[in-house]
Amino acid sequence: MSGAITHGGPDAADQRRSGPLIVTEDAELLDDLLRLCAAAGARPEVHPGIPMRRGGWEAAPLVIVGDDAVRRVRGAARRRGVVLVGRDQDDSGVWRRAVEIGADHVLMLPDGEQWLVDRIADVAEGAGRPALTVGVIGGRGGAGASTLACALAVTSAREGRRTLLVDADPLGGGLDVLLGGETTAGLRWPAFAASRGRVGGGALEESLPELHALRVLSWDRGDTVSVPPQAVRAVLAAARRRGGAVVVDLPRRVDEGAAEVLAQVDVGLLVIPAELRAVAAARRVASVVGMVLGDLRIAVRGPYAPGLDHREVARLLGLPLLGEVPHEPPSRDGSVPPGGAMRGPLARFCAAFWERALAEAGD
Repeated sequence: MSGAITHGGPDAADQRRSGPLIVTEDAELLDDLLRLCAAAGARPEVHPGIPMRRGGWEAAPLVIVGDDAVRRVRGAARRRGVVLVGRDQDDSGVWRRAVEIGADHVLMLPDGEQWLVDRIADVAEGAGRPALTVGVIGGRGGAGASTLACALAVTSAREGRRTLLVDADPLGGGLDVLLGGETTAGLRWPAFAASRGRVGGGALEESLPELHALRVLSWDRGDTVSVPPQAVRAVLAAARRRGGAVVVDLPRRVDEGAAEVLAQVDVGLLVIPAELRAVAAARRVASVVGMVLGDLRIAVRGPYAPGLDHREVARLLGLPLLGEVPHEPPSRDGSVPPGGAMRGPLARFCAAFWERALAEAGD
């Protein structure tokens, strides 16, 4: 039972590198491992022992050794990322055999299936730096948070960054509408309501509408106004694993789903019109959001009420000031999205934000 399970073609070598190396002659175990690889979106290479080709053992991103193959891999070079997989929960000798081959982990099926799927998926997708995730929330209704979220995403994509815009506000009307793409093919939130465990980042990205060089996860025009918190968690985690930037338009009401999003947000922007009632409303929003999100900053939008400026708004709320969000009238025909005018004031504001935020994140 030797050989690689790959397709031919110019990218076959890349496909081999993206999946784990499986070492086993146990047909039943191999069937299970191939099933888990398929669930993780990975294409493995299968051998009964140490691969004969140069670097086959050392270069594999993950090595899964069946308990039947321990004897055949004892002479292999020690390396990280080796998992010994067995079935007998009562076999205490498996730990000794794991030490003999330098395995990092010992796993028993079926109990460890989800853990192994996650590890294989990390290999398939590449475990790089997670996306810088920015959440935008209005201090009151009509504050302009959705417009700023769209502008940040459009600016990020224009700079060549992989970008996903997530509409986490089911009552907001749909960010695809704001971007002029409500009829664009692709999945919306209700399609992910049954998601559990791990969602493949690549599959997620490819399934979503593409608008203005970015991907958008929005709501449709149906009756569904919520998805289970575990689905929200799985989808956003998949988006973050792809790297680049994720921008989330947050609802002002923090329910279980919104709390799952906030837990994965790196930087929060609270958009506040410069008026006293808006400041009072924003104080309540900030107190709730601040319990989950540690980095919350203020973006103030004019015109200003008498006696107020952006620094005074920040002082009243006791939060760091990002700056003033410039006003930019929408295009007459709706063909230019928020932030779409590259030399416009809103695009410049967003570009300055990304430059600072990425520098702070060490990118």
